[in-house]
Amino acid sequence: MDTILLNTTNEDLKVAAKIIREGGLVAFPTETVYGLGANALDASAVSKVYQAKGRPSDNPMIVHIARASDIGQLTSRLSKTIVSLIDCFWPGPLTLVVEKKAGIPDVTTGGLSTVAIRMPDHPVALELISLSGCPIAAPSANLSGDPSPTKASHVIEDLTGKVDAIIKGDDCRVGIESTVLDVTGEIPMILRPGIITDIQIEAAIGGKVKLDPALFINQPRDEDSSGCADGFHPKAPGMKYKHYAPKAQMIVLEGQRNKVKKEIERLQKLNESIGNTVGVMLFEEKAFIEAAQNFFAQLRELDKQGVDLILAGALSDADGVGFAVMNRMLKSAGYHIVKV
Repeated sequence: MDTILLNTTNEDLKVAAKIIREGGLVAFPTETVYGLGANALDASAVSKVYQAKGRPSDNPMIVHIARASDIGQLTSRLSKTIVSLIDCFWPGPLTLVVEKKAGIPDVTTGGLSTVAIRMPDHPVALELISLSGCPIAAPSANLSGDPSPTKASHVIEDLTGKVDAIIKGDDCRVGIESTVLDVTGEIPMILRPGIITDIQIEAAIGGKVKLDPALFINQPRDEDSSGCADGFHPKAPGMKYKHYAPKAQMIVLEGQRNKVKKEIERLQKLNESIGNTVGVMLFEEKAFIEAAQNFFAQLRELDKQGVDLILAGALSDADGVGFAVMNRMLKSAGYHIVKV
């Protein structure tokens, strides 16, 4: 497949929108990470996304809309809580899992009775969706399991020859995927943490929010020793399968800051003495927003350098954004944690 590289001009976005309407695939920038888009209501088009990414078919996609009122195309069940969340956080990096309307293809929702919806806070994404005239299903624009793409160059590297077009936009300012909130139960539940935290959500709705217990399991869901994984159907991306993994082995070191630094230095010298190349990922102690912005880009840069081992210092998960970055960091390392 020949992949067209497009800019963010109105003419180029019209070209991209035509590709979407005709059942093709277009990668595009959002504020979180780059997405790989297809018409969410076209089962054949959405199937192509799974093929291009090598994505498991029971891993649901997030459907992107251009106007908050467009949520009515996808669900008939709006509550006071949902309206409050839309008013507070849309457009923005919050995905809502709601009961779906019958017309949404099962391939878009991983066979579930729910659909995940968000309105991105990015002018290019919003214009593309609007010009396309349909909701766009768009997981991250990378090969399944690899670090998410936050630069156009990441998408070009991963998907050239696999998709119809790539829109070359700016670097993603948030840098990690959206918070996914299931609002189908009595108490909303965060299925995937993001830059919008439980504290912010509770303030918006004036009530409690739960965290999915799966967020505290320090092993991949599909390798869960309980044996429940085969029957587990994720309601949101990133809940079951291996995600965000660099090519190199990765170890997360957790503990008091100075001890972590010293252990990273020791392990780096030890590994370099036997001929391994070592990459270090150590964010400033409370620089949670910056860590979110740069985490995936740093993983990809270390892959580009061809390092054999990545040593990463853990962030405090007491902070909501720190918790979200640690969710990605632990998955990237295959839950290989060393406490010091």
